[in-house]
This record gives sequence, structure tokens and C-alpha cells, in this order.
Amino acid sequence: MELMIPRDRLDRPVDHTTDHVLGNPDAEIVLIEYGSYACPHCRAANERIAQARDQLGDRVCYAFRHLPLTGNDLALRAAQLAELAQTSEAFWSAHIKLMTRSMQLTEDDLVAVAADLGVNADFARGDDDAQRHARAKVDADIASSHASGVRFTPTFYLNRRRYDGPWDESSLVDAMLGTLGHRVRTAALDFASWGPSAGLLLVLATVAAIVLTNSPIGPTFEAFWRQELGVSLGDAAFRMSLLHWVNDGLLTVFFLVVGLEVKREMTVGHLASRRAAALPIAAAIGGMVVPALLYVLVIPAGPWSHGWGVPMATDTAFAIALIAVMGARVPVELRIFLTAAAIVDDIGAIIVVAVFYSHDIHPGYLIAAAAVVVALALLSRSRVYLLSPYILLGVVLWAFVHASGLHATLAGVVLALFIPTRPPADLAALMTQASTIIASEARHEGEVLRHGPSTPALHALDAIHDRLESPADRLLRHAGARSSYAILPIFALANAGVGMNPGVFVEHGWLMAAIVAGLAIGKPLG
Repeated sequence: MELMIPRDRLDRPVDHTTDHVLGNPDAEIVLIEYGSYACPHCRAANERIAQARDQLGDRVCYAFRHLPLTGNDLALRAAQLAELAQTSEAFWSAHIKLMTRSMQLTEDDLVAVAADLGVNADFARGDDDAQRHARAKVDADIASSHASGVRFTPTFYLNRRRYDGPWDESSLVDAMLGTLGHRVRTAALDFASWGPSAGLLLVLATVAAIVLTNSPIGPTFEAFWRQELGVSLGDAAFRMSLLHWVNDGLLTVFFLVVGLEVKREMTVGHLASRRAAALPIAAAIGGMVVPALLYVLVIPAGPWSHGWGVPMATDTAFAIALIAVMGARVPVELRIFLTAAAIVDDIGAIIVVAVFYSHDIHPGYLIAAAAVVVALALLSRSRVYLLSPYILLGVVLWAFVHASGLHATLAGVVLALFIPTRPPADLAALMTQASTIIASEARHEGEVLRHGPSTPALHALDAIHDRLESPADRLLRHAGARSSYAILPIFALANAGVGMNPGVFVEHGWLMAAIVAGLAIGKPLG
């Protein structure tokens, strides 16, 4: 069986017999760098590593592994040349010289280091044991970088975990010392990277809600969610219970996130074709119609027969969390299909409630909501890529939808339709522009009466950052984790508190049978 290594973990620990190591072999902190002598960022980080070692002393052990820049013959030959060193002292002398002798690696640097090592300048053409060993060592380091998930140089690993923070001395030292902030961030990332983590939080919140509801403090727990919270301005006031703020407010953000995910799949993903998109839509319709029909067939005629809308709905929050708990065992295509079907199902349920079960629909607010939708469409059509106007209009849309009598979460799905995507950015051009700006600012470092980057440079870098991803992708990146790890558990805690009372089943046998038949048989069959 092949051992699968997490992509943010080092594939193998530091070996003091084969790796190039500086410092105490038994140090509590082990810093490993994958770098290239031709990489300007590695050369810049070299000084930061020296500063960190000066500050921490014998508490840190530093190891360097080769990852020559792809397609750069000079970088590859420089790595092989360093490996021709006969002793550890000779290697580190060659390493420092290759990193610092010139502003950027040149052929003259290789000639000078080769002379120091007593190696012929044409060493790359040789084929003796030393040269074969040097090439094998570099190849082994490159293979190690691929197995460890290294994407660029330099990449650092702290005690076998990839370090993705800033490369300045202060940040590196904080990470090495394991400050409280760094430990909390690392633990949070570890938990979030575990596939079932979001679903586990949802299950724990559900169990907690059931236990609390059926405990002696159950009435207090329910009263907490009935507390009202709102804003007032003079005689005007807007107040809702905490339960409604969760179900109508926080859950709107959840539907916005899920709507953005489905939109991405329908525009550039697995549901981009009409045929692929039609399948989850058809499944959702079948998943609503068949449960309703089964309910009507099972339930006797009477007041309960009007409850056919109950088994139609799918609890999208719990359905998507269950998919997340299954993790990689659920194929990507199936996850996308189920998520899209759940969203369509939920929209259908909102429409059914509005048409058949609502008696307090306000057409004036619906017209106002439609006007906001038109404004959103105009923004998107005009290629406005600032996120703030969409969020502002989204809040207004939510207020009108809520006031109209429809379920306010519908505003999240509608807003997701109009937050724009963008064609992929030209990363090479943007990186060149950013590097030019940063290099220009770096030349002014240390000048009198100047502190940090200039305002025009910061504005230019902000513009580059904004272009790297579309507004939809940016919102999804920022709100996605909050939706999974905060909104869903709060939703479960507020809504899953079911009282365990056997008396509720008395004289409700047919009603229970109809609902179970609709959900357990009708849903999958439809």
C-alpha cells in the first residue's frame, strides 16, 4: 500500500548524514528550506535566515535542500557544483558564495566557486563517482520537494510542517518559537484541512441542542433563542428573535456561499453544459413532486392532507454538511450534483411556501426587491468588479425580501447569481508588475524622512491583488470557511433542539407514516 503524505508535510525528516545541516542536531526547532541559487527570493531570504539563527542560537537547526529553478541550466549546475564539496564546511562556504557573490547568479560565480572547491570549470560534463553522486543528491532533493508539495522557492518547513507565513525575521522567529497566535492559527488550519471537520462541528452542535433542550435548563435554552434583537431609530424599529436572525440572517450568508459554488460549477465547472446542469434541476423537481404525491396517497382525507409541502423540502444545510463529512469518499461530480440539487430543491420549497402556505405576501416589497435585482443585473452587465456595491445592494434586497413575506434566504441565492466572475488573470504580467513596484520601493529603504512603501505603490499593489481573483472567488474564499465553521453549527444549535416526548406520537400515526414515506422513499425515488 502506498503511503500518502499530506501536501503540507515534509516527506522525510532531516538526515544529518545526507542533508546539509547547520546548528545543533538535537535542536527543538528544525527549519528546512527548499531553494535555488538562481532564485532572487531565496537570495533575499538567506539574510533573514541568518538573522533568525543569530537570535535563536542553538535552539534552531537549519537544513538546505536543492530545488533548482525549472528550465534554468545555471541553477541546476550551481546545485550540482555545491554537492561536489568534500566537507560540510566546504559546502556551506560554496553555498554562501553562490547566494551572495553577485546580485544574481552568473557563470562567473560558478567559475569562482569551482576554483575554491578545486573542481574543473567543466565539471558538468564529467562522469566520475563524485559527479554522479552530486547529480543523484540534487535529484533526490527535487524528488523530495515534489513529494512534500513544494510549489515554489523558497519553501520552508518548520518541524516537518510547511510554513506559509511571511519571510521576514520577526514572522519566522514567531513561528519558530511557537507563539500563542501562531499555535492557534496552526491548530485551526490543521482542523480545517481535515475533511469531515465542518460536518463534525455540525453534528456536535446538533447533539448539544438536543441534550440541552431535554435537560433541566431546556426552557432557559429555548427562551434564549426567543430573545429579540434589533435596531431602532426614533419611532421606527426593526426587531427579530435570535432564532429568526439565525434562520433569516446568518443562513442567507450560507445560501450566498452555496449559490456562488453552484454558479462557479455552472459557468466554468462540471455543470457548464446545459445537459449537465439539467440533471440536478430535474432531480430536484422529482425530489419535490414524488414525496408530495406519496404523502397525499398515504394520509387520510382531512386537515393533515394540506401538509403535503412538509416532505418536499430538503434541509440544505444538513445535506451539504453530510456530504462534507463523507469527504473524499464522495466523488467530486456527485458532491456537485447533490449540492446543486439541494439548492434547486430549497428554491422550489420557498416558492411552494410562498404560493400555497403564505397568506401575508406584500406585493409592494416584492416590486422593490425586483428593482434591486435589476440594479444588480446592471452592475454585473456593466462589469463592475468592486465587491462593496453588490454587498450593499444585497443587504437592501434581503430587507425587501424579508418584508415581502418570502423567506429571506432567497436573497442570498439571487445575489450569488449577479456577483461577477472574471476571465483568469495574466499571472506573468501581474507578477512582473508587482516585482517592478516592490524592487523600486526597496531601493528607497532607509532613506531619511521615509517610512515604508509609498501610497501610490500600495494603491498599485492593491489593484494587482484585486485582479488576481474575481469578486465571486474573493467572496467565496473569505465567506466559505465562516459559513462552514460558524454559521452551520450556530444554525444547528438554534434549530435542532427536538423535545423527546413520546406523547407526540399518540394519534399521529398516519401523519408520521406519510412524512416518513415522503422523505425516506419519495426523496430518493424522485
